[in-house]
Amino acid sequence: MDEAVRCGTLIAQAGLTLVYGGGRVGLMGAVADAALAARGKVTGVMPVDLVNQEIAHRGLTELRVVNSMHERKWAMAELADGFLCLPGGPGTFEEIFEQWTWALLGFHAKPCGFVNVGGYYDLMRATIQQMADNGFIAQPYVDMLIYADTTPEVIDAFRTYVAPPPKWGLAKVAVSLP
Repeated sequence: MDEAVRCGTLIAQAGLTLVYGGGRVGLMGAVADAALAARGKVTGVMPVDLVNQEIAHRGLTELRVVNSMHERKWAMAELADGFLCLPGGPGTFEEIFEQWTWALLGFHAKPCGFVNVGGYYDLMRATIQQMADNGFIAQPYVDMLIYADTTPEVIDAFRTYVAPPPKWGLAKVAVSLP
């Protein structure tokens, strides 16, 4: 929870906009609350079914309501300049892995980073390396993932991130953070 609050605060203090799933609960709700408390801009993107279940954060700068989880992920990908992942569950993994896949395919050239609190992502990182060691993915696409112990370290790495050439074609978007 401490790193979630730190994350939201830092994003706001850096003049960045937090784009996230729009919930009021869990670590992401805490990130949003911290960004808002630090006078930051926060955009949530949530499917109407989840809004109807009353888990939407009602105090955001903007809440975009979409029809499906697929629309949500696409909208978040278009709005975001990078994808920062705190420890989380299956939804967290699914969303970051999709953005990583889109990056290596050249749909975007945005960084994907993991705040590795207490070594939370160590086993996942080893599994991803095993994919390369066994020939399922090229090493540059493993190396494009950023791992650091704290949010400031991940955001600093985002500022100097250079995407590898996409697996196929040309990336549609290049970004740079302030």
